[in-house]
Amino acid sequence: MANLSTNYLGLDLKNPLVPSSSPLSRELDTAKQLEDAGASAIVMHSLFEEEIHHEEEQLIRFMHDQSIGHAEAESFHPVPDDYQGCLDNYLEQLTRLKNELDIPIIASLNGVSLDGWVRHGKELQQAGADALELNVYYVAAASNEQGSAVEGRYVELLQELREHVNIPVTMKLSSQFSSIPHFVKQLDQAGASGVSLFNRFYQPDIDLETLQVKPSIELSTSAESLLRIRWIAILHGQVDLSLAVTGGIHTSEDVLKALLAGADVTHICSELLQNGPRRIGEILQEVSNWLDEHEYESVSQLKGSLSKQHAIDPAAYERANYLEVIDSYTPSSGVLR
Repeated sequence: MANLSTNYLGLDLKNPLVPSSSPLSRELDTAKQLEDAGASAIVMHSLFEEEIHHEEEQLIRFMHDQSIGHAEAESFHPVPDDYQGCLDNYLEQLTRLKNELDIPIIASLNGVSLDGWVRHGKELQQAGADALELNVYYVAAASNEQGSAVEGRYVELLQELREHVNIPVTMKLSSQFSSIPHFVKQLDQAGASGVSLFNRFYQPDIDLETLQVKPSIELSTSAESLLRIRWIAILHGQVDLSLAVTGGIHTSEDVLKALLAGADVTHICSELLQNGPRRIGEILQEVSNWLDEHEYESVSQLKGSLSKQHAIDPAAYERANYLEVIDSYTPSSGVLR
C-alpha cells in the first residue's frame, strides 16, 4: 500500500486530505467524525473581526449607552459574568478541538484592520492553534487603488503578524492578481509558510422582482479545481513554501490531479457538506488504489511530477486558448452550424 503522508506548513500529515474552513468544525462531534473518516488536519471555520466589532458595538449600545433615569446609577452598567462573545466561543472551540482530537488544528482568521490581524492572531496562537490561515477577503472596488497597493496590504499584514506569532502562517488568496507567481514570491519572502489557492468569492445576485442586490451561494464543482491546479503547477518549483488547492475538490481524480501538479494538500468542503464526513475515507481509499495500480510508492513520489517544471509540454499551462480544443467542440444535435 502506498504511503499517503505529506508535509504541509511544516506539519507532518498522514494524508493530503484536509477539510477546509466550514461550519463542520463548529461542532465537536462533527469534527470527530472528520478525524475518524481520515482527515489529516482540520481548518476551522473563520473568525471574523467584523463580527467581533459588531458585537462590541451592540454591547456598548445596549449596556453602556442606556440612560436609566437615576443619576446615582448612571455609572452602573454590569456585564453578565457568563457573557460569551463570538471571540470567546471561537477560542473555546479551538481549545476543545485541540484537547479532543489528535490531528493538527488550523485556525482561520478573517480580519479587516492591521491591529485586528495581529491581536486576534496572537490570541489564536495562545489558544493552541497549530497553524494560522489568513482568509484575506478583499475586493478592490476603488478606481484609484493600484494593484501594487492591494498586494502591499497583504504583504504588510503578513510581515506585521510574523513579528508577533511563531506558528506557521498560510495565506488564502483569490485568483484576481495580475502576476500570481510574483505576488506569491513576495509572500514567501515576507514569511508566509504556505498559500492556499483560491478563495471562492461569493457573488451577489440581482433580484429582478424586487430590484435588490441579494447574497447568493453556490457550492463548488470539480470544474473549478482546474484553475487551482493550473496555478499550483506553475508555482511548484518557483517558490519554497507549502501549496494547497482549495475549491472544487470533490473526487479522488481531483485530489490526484492536484498532487500531480504539485499540491502538498487538497482542501475539501462542498463535497463534505453534500455527502458527509464519510466521503473522506472513500476518496482516500480510491487515491490509495490508484497509486497502487500505477505503481507509485508514495504521495511524495507523485507530487509535482506533472507540474510546469516537469511536464513534457510546460507551455501547455501558459496558453490561454488552444485552437484544437475550440475546433474539437461538437455542438448538440440539431444546432445550426
